[in-house]
Amino acid sequence: MLAVVSKRLIGWGHQWLSALKDRHRGEWHWMESKPVPIASLNRSLWRSAESSSNYYLLLFLSGAIATFGLLSGSSATVIGAMIVAPLMGPITGIAFALIMANRRLLRRASLSLALGALLTVGTATLIAKITGIEALTGEILARTQPTLLDLGVALAAGAAGALAKSRRGIADALPGVAIAVALVPPLSVVGVGVAFGSATVFNGALLLFVTNLVGIIFSGGLVFLALRYGSVQRAKRGMTIAIATLLCLGIPLSLSFQDLSIKKQARISVNTLIRRSSPFSETDIQSLDIVREGDALVVYLDVKAVPSSVSSEQVNLVREALAKEIERPITLYVNVIPIEQFVSDAPLSESQSSLRDKTTRRQAGDK
Repeated sequence: MLAVVSKRLIGWGHQWLSALKDRHRGEWHWMESKPVPIASLNRSLWRSAESSSNYYLLLFLSGAIATFGLLSGSSATVIGAMIVAPLMGPITGIAFALIMANRRLLRRASLSLALGALLTVGTATLIAKITGIEALTGEILARTQPTLLDLGVALAAGAAGALAKSRRGIADALPGVAIAVALVPPLSVVGVGVAFGSATVFNGALLLFVTNLVGIIFSGGLVFLALRYGSVQRAKRGMTIAIATLLCLGIPLSLSFQDLSIKKQARISVNTLIRRSSPFSETDIQSLDIVREGDALVVYLDVKAVPSSVSSEQVNLVREALAKEIERPITLYVNVIPIEQFVSDAPLSESQSSLRDKTTRRQAGDK
């Protein structure tokens, strides 16, 4: 009986869904996103590649916002700079120019990009010099070690930007593309590296910007080709240069990605083992940093503990256990921070002293 009722209910459900589907069936072609005509797209990209006063003003402001955010370590401020920055226009114009073999647009967009990049770097250098802050915040360091993951983001963002430019009704995706690929913050970090005189910061941030730039141009060009703007013959030379550049960038990015993977795995193993080991199980671990030197790892550990609670013999035993667990040579640096607390009260007025005495007597009476 129950089976028969269930079959009838299922049958009524199918009939109701079929009727609902037939009732609302229709051809909604007017809702489909239509491609932008090639003439309109060409004019739009020419305007985006225009190095006008508004373009430079927005770049100056976005560079200033990014630099202040980087120096203060504010992620929200850096994201705001990404939205303001107009660099996606010239870069998308370069991708389209390579596909169409349009040398005039290529020269114009490349000049706008180069001048805009120099303005952003100069702005960051000036602000970093004026503020005098020389702390390498997490926001700065995060843009000095690009990997293959950053290249993947650039490729996806370039494809999304080209699609948004060539399809009506989805231009609202461009701010999201700007946030995803983050063009101005790496240039600002380049300027910070110049101000600090740090070759590591300068080279790492410059590599990240070039990775984003080439990734956007390459994937954007592929999208334009797939949408039948231009032709393979016209795009052959430009795409060949882009592919060759990507292959060259792949070498340092692969090495950096491998280094990141090794340090991530080592951090998990080291953190777990150290927290289980006897000398550090009762301590408060403040920081744990790992630096790779060839095949060896250097571990820097800061712990809060009672003085003389950790000995050099215990540290040696932990190091040997870590080396055996990870199967790599390890150098372990341990800084023990003694736990001491000092309290200094300000002199109290008569009314404050009387109130404190009453509170003390009340607490004593409660006990």
